[in-house]
Amino acid sequence: MKHSQNDFLALYEPIHESFARFCHARAYGVMEAEDLISESVVKALEKFHTLKNPKAFLAFMFTIAKNIAIKKYRRQKFTGYYNEHAANQIHDQEVDAETKMDIELLYQALNTLPSKQKEAIVLFEISGFSVKEVAEIQSSGESAVKQRLKRGREALADYFKLDRLKEESLNKRSATLMSVFL
Repeated sequence: MKHSQNDFLALYEPIHESFARFCHARAYGVMEAEDLISESVVKALEKFHTLKNPKAFLAFMFTIAKNIAIKKYRRQKFTGYYNEHAANQIHDQEVDAETKMDIELLYQALNTLPSKQKEAIVLFEISGFSVKEVAEIQSSGESAVKQRLKRGREALADYFKLDRLKEESLNKRSATLMSVFL
């Protein structure tokens, strides 16, 4: 089946926002999200001719982005450097230091999860996909996704050593942030 760039754009435009959210969550701490988006689009255009079913386009894009991020992460493990130019390009989104620290801790915790659990949590909780959509993206059943979400939330709760009985003693901000995962 021959595909054109117009076919690609027709499939990509409706999913752009969801795809961008996924890339922002997936790229955190590994690379710039915009770089991940653009590399994924370029790679998808190169491999677009291999797509057999247009209904699988979203999973096709997510798989490409995931593979690029994993490859970049593997390479980063062996390097350590400070890039002043990149540090200066970090935009202040007027988020207070406490919230930034909470977000950083959350992403550190997410990085401790197995790949499928992390992906399910990111897709469902951060990107806003339904369980059914996550199941399609991950090529698995809805019950498997629900199990990944349950186990992922439990692992995150353990990571933060949270206990439902102790939740009242947490400050309001931490309780709000973690309520998503309990």
